[in-house]
Amino acid sequence: MATQTTIQSVKGTRDFYPETMAFRNWLYQKIRDISERFGYQEYEAPLLERLELYAAKSGEELVKEQSFVLTDRGGDELALRPELTPSLARMVAQQQATLVLPVRWFSFGPFWRYERPQRGRSREFFQWNIDLLGSDSATADGEIVSIAAEFFRSLGLGADEVVIRINSRRLMERKLAGIGVGEEMRLDVFRLIDRRDRLPVDKWEAWALDIGLTEGQLAALRDLLADPDLWRESEELRQVFATAEASGMAGYLLYDAGIVRGLDYYTGPVFEAYDRAGRFRAIFGGGRYDNLVADVGGERITGVGFAMGDVIIELLLERLGKRPELPLTPTTVLVTLFDAELYAPTVTLAGRLRRAGINAEQVLEPMRLGKQLRYADRKEIPFVIILGPDELQAGQVVLKEMKTGDQQPYAEADLIERLKATGG
Repeated sequence: MATQTTIQSVKGTRDFYPETMAFRNWLYQKIRDISERFGYQEYEAPLLERLELYAAKSGEELVKEQSFVLTDRGGDELALRPELTPSLARMVAQQQATLVLPVRWFSFGPFWRYERPQRGRSREFFQWNIDLLGSDSATADGEIVSIAAEFFRSLGLGADEVVIRINSRRLMERKLAGIGVGEEMRLDVFRLIDRRDRLPVDKWEAWALDIGLTEGQLAALRDLLADPDLWRESEELRQVFATAEASGMAGYLLYDAGIVRGLDYYTGPVFEAYDRAGRFRAIFGGGRYDNLVADVGGERITGVGFAMGDVIIELLLERLGKRPELPLTPTTVLVTLFDAELYAPTVTLAGRLRRAGINAEQVLEPMRLGKQLRYADRKEIPFVIILGPDELQAGQVVLKEMKTGDQQPYAEADLIERLKATGG
């Protein structure tokens, strides 16, 4: 007899069983709480976009090497979204005349990038995007950075455990111009700087010479990247640090001239977050983009924001012992079934509990009470209700607390009050 092979999931994707889904929902709620605390509204964009939306400004590497591209039956090239900022810019451009500025929006949803799956990186991931559009002031950048720091604090991650490294593309453009790097080479040099920590020194320096830097320019670039006080020459960075200081978040910030971000649309401050121990790749990245809405057909409107995937932050919380222990089930109480004749009263009771706002699961078929209790124990359901003929006649039920084994009779009204007092 032939055996059937189980079909495997697509490489680089993840199955979210209930226990892993519980963490994703917990993280989403944390994200929602912090975002809304700062006044940000939730939005969502399509999972499919025209490829030209990314080809315009995201950069050649993202479009040609990392995007999942398909052609529809009409011949249009589409992409599973690898990022959200271009979609945000398109949506803002389409409704620009009706929006109240500044726009404060956030989202949490799935994305896809065709990368080599490894620890901390998958091809399908969930990502928090948060953006502020319509303010030229660096106080907007300061607010976005403060949101990130406040989020870390809400997870119990201190400034001694995570750091937000920040720089400014405008500052680096000025400094690069000062060492003779023209506009035609600027993006190549930004990509060079962005890859500095990912390549051996000799290969990085060889790449620098290959793109046209002279030995003197390479030496000057090394000096720029080693200067910890360069940020003081940037008015916008001084404002960002001042905002973080006023928000009580300055300890999370660190100037790093090597942070330039790889995407082409950034124009001002850029930032990435890392664990202080350096065990993982970036937790999130973002920055200011002042021209993107105009580039997709709207009027010019400035923007700043960041994106954080769910994979690294989960790994970091696990590493530090700060991943929460979450309940395996939403059920507060299991309504047992004494026998087939009591099925209708059991269903009625379970329905009344649910209408009272209590999560109640019911046993569907008669079985030994011990088996029903073992089921509740394995599912980590905290309470069990026993309704037998004697209880039915007396207008009561027995409530058993699984952790302690204590059980007490209750009238229905008192039962509901007791269960609500537990938070159920």
